[in-house]
Amino acid sequence: GYSLLGVREGTHAVLESLVAPAASPLPSPPALEPGSLLRTVVEEGYTEPTPVQERAIPLILAGKDVLAAAQTGTGKTAAFALPLLQKLHEDQPNPRGSRAPRALVLVPTRELAAQVQQSIADLGAHLRQQSALIFGGVSPRPQIDQLRRGVDIVVATPGRLLDHANERNIDLRSVRYLILDEADRMLDMGFIRDIRRVLALLPPNRQNLLFSATFSEDIRGLANGLLRNPLTIEVAPRNAPTELVDHRVHLVSQGEKRAV
Repeated sequence: GYSLLGVREGTHAVLESLVAPAASPLPSPPALEPGSLLRTVVEEGYTEPTPVQERAIPLILAGKDVLAAAQTGTGKTAAFALPLLQKLHEDQPNPRGSRAPRALVLVPTRELAAQVQQSIADLGAHLRQQSALIFGGVSPRPQIDQLRRGVDIVVATPGRLLDHANERNIDLRSVRYLILDEADRMLDMGFIRDIRRVLALLPPNRQNLLFSATFSEDIRGLANGLLRNPLTIEVAPRNAPTELVDHRVHLVSQGEKRAV
């Protein structure tokens, strides 16, 4: 069996893994070091990892490329956000001033971008790593201002990210971690060319994580060109709805739709 928390020995004790031996009791919040991921994990109410978290987090912490079949509602955002935040914190505990992003999360829609960025901000609430939200349909000026102040993680849709790159508002040459979230939706929405253009702007020496609800031939083709010796995680039957989301259908007449 497994419990959620483990602490790494060292000067900045942070989350080591979400799959520490079950004999380790959950520490109480007052005993946690301020500024740590461990403190956030307890405050957010995590008690045990979901299947994708249990399998993905140790691999990501170990620096492996990962291809994961995971749907919305499986805890996949925390599965990559927690180890990503830890690695960034260990590399540079106190980032300051103008700096290029070291991590890039690509997503298909502005709604998902906002959700992922908020999750990263919540999980990193006691760390100094900063994240930026980049998507189209809004004024680019606030995004430009935030990028110039310096960020560590960028969560973006491909089109607006390329706009900023073309205008030289963002420098992607320092990206060490790339996450493609809901990659199957990005391909369905026709983003493959934009994804390839983004990849061309990144340094070759980086860790790559690809999350998709399905493993279609197109996804495997993308993975083959992106991931290096990836470890595959598939925690649910292909195309099956997650058990962590309650699905309901309400039949209503045309006149009752607004009330619902």
